[in-house]
Amino acid sequence: MGEKGVGGGGGGGRVVVVVRKFDQEKDSRRVEEVERRCEVGPSGELSLFTDLLGDPICRVRHSPSFLMLVAEMVGEGKEKEIVGMIRGCIKTVTCGKKLFRNGRNSNDPTKPLPVYTKLAYILGLRVSPSHRRMGIGLKLVCKMEEWFRENGAEYSYIATENDNQASVSLFTDKCGYSKFRTPSILVNPVFAHKVRLPKRLHIFKLSPSDAESFYRRRFSTTEFFPRDIDSVLNNKLSLGTFVAVYSDSYPTESWPGSDSFLADPPESWAVLSVWNCKDVFTLEVRGASRVKRGFAKTTRLVDRALPWLQLPSVPEVFRPFGLHFMYGLGGEGPRAVKLVKALCGHAHNLAKERGCGVVATEVSSREPLRLGIPHWKRLSCAEDLWCIKRLGEDYSDGSVGDWTKSPPGLSIFVDPREF
Repeated sequence: MGEKGVGGGGGGGRVVVVVRKFDQEKDSRRVEEVERRCEVGPSGELSLFTDLLGDPICRVRHSPSFLMLVAEMVGEGKEKEIVGMIRGCIKTVTCGKKLFRNGRNSNDPTKPLPVYTKLAYILGLRVSPSHRRMGIGLKLVCKMEEWFRENGAEYSYIATENDNQASVSLFTDKCGYSKFRTPSILVNPVFAHKVRLPKRLHIFKLSPSDAESFYRRRFSTTEFFPRDIDSVLNNKLSLGTFVAVYSDSYPTESWPGSDSFLADPPESWAVLSVWNCKDVFTLEVRGASRVKRGFAKTTRLVDRALPWLQLPSVPEVFRPFGLHFMYGLGGEGPRAVKLVKALCGHAHNLAKERGCGVVATEVSSREPLRLGIPHWKRLSCAEDLWCIKRLGEDYSDGSVGDWTKSPPGLSIFVDPREF
């Protein structure tokens, strides 16, 4: 990777910033130090800290193609200091849909086909607080985009908090990104009690191959659907795909297979999958007063002592805790929202068994099924911000045109590998 100069002033020596590929053996400790400096929260306020469990590339490692870059300051005496980093990955996703042409699939010519594009994703951009406002973040983004283009990516996008003005300004004002989608991150605590599920309910666990067939048939035209969904479902971090139905409309207690189920589905059904983020990273809330900690502990003690009351309790978030991520949520029918709620309860109980502190998901702000997703507003983010940029002029399919200008659909598919 190339070098960029940063002039020394006030009599200081000249230094250069070298943007290069991350070396896990040499750089891991120094990268963790930068991460810690970047996560110092404001005094007296609650802050969320992330522990990557000694693996700085854990959040991109499971993507088809990924890269991590570091920015290293090199002084006149050749002393070196890592002052920033960035991660990026590339995959093929759905960006639109079109109708069949030329007689293909004559059995159902009205069924749309997914239109795929090669999409890059930027995440984990960090610059040490003492080296900000020096253009280092911009250099890292530009170098990552060079790698995206070299590897055929047609678009690049980032996700950031809507109120993170520094990040929004960097990408929209300096890097040419435009605001694109505003999904919601919904987070629910894992209580000390198990959530009761409706009695008139069947929950089927699908095999990875059956889940792949199910998702491809029903969700392949959903925006951001990953073409390599089989890799996601077969990953060791994917804990299963679950389909819920009511027994009064679907009396069988054995799963018939995706093809048979979708050929003659019940009146209402819902589906979701669960991803184990707990083995990738942990979170911790810092800055809470002793009163808040004491109140949270009291709610847990009461919940454990009286589980039949189903009282909500604050999880132990003031120590490192893990989470499970729910992805691939979908369903149809008049009772689909209730079935989604039941599946979220099932996911909660799975997270409780595995010692997690919260369960989370991310859905479109227009998703009709979000009404069935239990969450605490205080823990959730009502409006995450996704920004997108067009990297090239050649596209996988002209029927979509410029994806950056397309209106949002009702749903999006959030890839758990990048949460």
